[in-house]
Amino acid sequence: MKRTVLNVATLFLGVTAFAQDIQIVQNPKGPVLGYSANSGVKILTVGGNKFKDLNKNGKLDKYEDWRLPVDERAKDLASKMTVEQIAGLMLYSGHQSVPAPADGFRAGKYNGKLYKESGAKASDLTDQQKKFLKEDNLRHVLVTTVESPEIAAQWSNNIQAYIEGLGLGIPANNSTDPRHSATVTAEFNEGAGGQISLWPDGLAMGATFDPELVKRFGNIAAQEYRALGISTALSPQIDLGTEPRWYRIAYVFSESPELTADLGRGYIDGFQTTIGSKNGWGNKSVNAMVKHWPGGGPEEGGRDGHWAMGKFAVYPGNNFRNHVKPFTEGAFKLNGGTKEASAVMPYYTISFNQDTKNGENVGNGYSKYLITDLLRGKYKYDGVVCTDWLITADEPKTPGGFAGKPWGAEKLSIAERHYKVLEAGVDQFGGNNDKGPVLEAYQMGVKEHGEKAYRAKFEQSAVRLLRNFFRTGLFENPYVNVEETKKIVGNPEFMKAGYEAQVKSIVMLKNRANILPIKERKTVYIPKRYSPATFNWWGIYTAPSLDYPVDIEKIKKHYNVTEDPAKADFALVFVKSPHSEEGGYSDIDAAEGGNGYLPISLQYKTYTATEAREKSIAAGDPVVAPNVHDRTFKNKTSTATNFTDLLTIENTYKAMNGKPVIVSVTASKPMVFNEFEKHADAILMNFNVSNQAVVDIVTGKYEPSGLLPLQMPANMATVEKQKEDVPYDMETHKDSEGHNYDFGYGMNWSGVIKDARTEKYKK
Repeated sequence: MKRTVLNVATLFLGVTAFAQDIQIVQNPKGPVLGYSANSGVKILTVGGNKFKDLNKNGKLDKYEDWRLPVDERAKDLASKMTVEQIAGLMLYSGHQSVPAPADGFRAGKYNGKLYKESGAKASDLTDQQKKFLKEDNLRHVLVTTVESPEIAAQWSNNIQAYIEGLGLGIPANNSTDPRHSATVTAEFNEGAGGQISLWPDGLAMGATFDPELVKRFGNIAAQEYRALGISTALSPQIDLGTEPRWYRIAYVFSESPELTADLGRGYIDGFQTTIGSKNGWGNKSVNAMVKHWPGGGPEEGGRDGHWAMGKFAVYPGNNFRNHVKPFTEGAFKLNGGTKEASAVMPYYTISFNQDTKNGENVGNGYSKYLITDLLRGKYKYDGVVCTDWLITADEPKTPGGFAGKPWGAEKLSIAERHYKVLEAGVDQFGGNNDKGPVLEAYQMGVKEHGEKAYRAKFEQSAVRLLRNFFRTGLFENPYVNVEETKKIVGNPEFMKAGYEAQVKSIVMLKNRANILPIKERKTVYIPKRYSPATFNWWGIYTAPSLDYPVDIEKIKKHYNVTEDPAKADFALVFVKSPHSEEGGYSDIDAAEGGNGYLPISLQYKTYTATEAREKSIAAGDPVVAPNVHDRTFKNKTSTATNFTDLLTIENTYKAMNGKPVIVSVTASKPMVFNEFEKHADAILMNFNVSNQAVVDIVTGKYEPSGLLPLQMPANMATVEKQKEDVPYDMETHKDSEGHNYDFGYGMNWSGVIKDARTEKYKK
């Protein structure tokens, strides 16, 4: 037996110190084994093969035997677990940052002290992490920002070494939200700390119309994830973008069920497949948790389910079936050997009046109809179902506050909510580090169904959860080689592939008189962009600023730069799509006697919702707003916080006095172009990729090839009249060149793109 020390470090666990010697065993007839010499785990030799004695009983148990089928191993281990251990397995941690900050939702301490005062290493475990790993038996950890890939790998190894010697030796299944996005300003992709390859995400990936590119991304991203110690991706988001005002539309692929299904399939195949494996699964695989069942896109008025003001998804077009298609035709029908996404996350929303069996309007994670009858029953899905984060926690004081999201179960206790989730057919609780409410829910189940039946139910969930550990090789070797991590994550090949994908996602909407590309070394005027004061997703304030929207030094490599429009040959204006700060709700409006609900505008100018619904389809906040029975915002007014972007375009057009004006729009959702399109000779639209990729198209280094994954509305009237659940139902903008900004539209240097993609994916 050959043993190699892969990494040596010292961990301080309370007052006890021990050396973390990670041992690697080269198995002659099977997988490589990895374990910590300090965990008490021994190596068993059976028939010339090597196995880890994880429960330290001196014999080879079925779950320790890598020769056996995954289900047999999972069932054996589940049968050996206590209810307390299964309850811990059902937990999915809150957001963890490496190292932990001093305050906020990711805060943590090291031996009772803040990180900067503790003398701890960035890769050490926090006191809170040790507690939920040891006392609550938690084994699913959500990783967000990390100091560097090396620190992330060391931290993951520290977690595995800490828990390997506990109980049955179940490792950690670390996970992440998307962390490859070219911009990292939102919670959903905040994980991108340290260097990693940067790719298009959501609508940007959708704009490529290329499932093979998405599959290639999944394969590369999986390699980087595993090098970081991450074995589950909380992605892809395959909700349909049928409601153009929705906050999270930026992270979906498209409004097309067919395109979304194909891209989702490619994404999951790329992540889950270990190339060369017989059934697809292996130690290079990353579990994909596809979201959000049964589709979170049709939010009424565009308000989002993270807040009580957006708790309802509505279906005025009776189009529920199309929102399910990306799951049933994509995520559950993979081309690769793994066959289906390993996990599913329901959204926060109440899919209003879609429960045709019980007539119950509750959040999707609470709905027995949606989980047991549809997902498990009709569609035969037997993978993990995990709630979105904090659906069992108490809601905030107002519909616009940010806290728990127990929609439809607001009046239940926290333990009762856990029980209702279990009864719905869900296996796991997102954002809950405490096993206590799960154990309370178990006792409720025992009282109603008997201990034998509820123990069996818990074991069934445990088997589903454990499959994802066994399939990805975590029981054999959960450790990562830190030196390999440094070579893999963000390597030049991966960075180049990501950047080229970014370029492919950019859509050229307009190119009057073939003004683009501009290859000559001309003089350009780039106006500075005013960024207004804002509050981010978590309510943290950012001060206003005025600065160049792009690295001017990089521009100077291609053009001369002037601050005087009169001296410029052309102007390049960088703006962002209109942004509504309130997100569709205002506590001020509610305090002044209104219902609190405001329009979400897709235009820069002040907008009054004269065409909005007379009465909302859904309403109801029994705890925080019991007197609000109508969420209409008809005749109310809102103004985009970045209305100065429109002024910048208009003033630049005037200052250039007939010379070319190129507008680059970074968009997070559809927008109304009729306010400024006539002032632009060329328009390039990107969905949150780097401005450098835009510049490389302007200079002609690359040719644009992106296509619109969504319709661009002609005006706000058509936005108000469209149905939240129906794709392609808006009047689209027609520009001065006679082109409609419709789904699938885009231009290259030769004109409007007509190719295999536009032929395959039609309205």
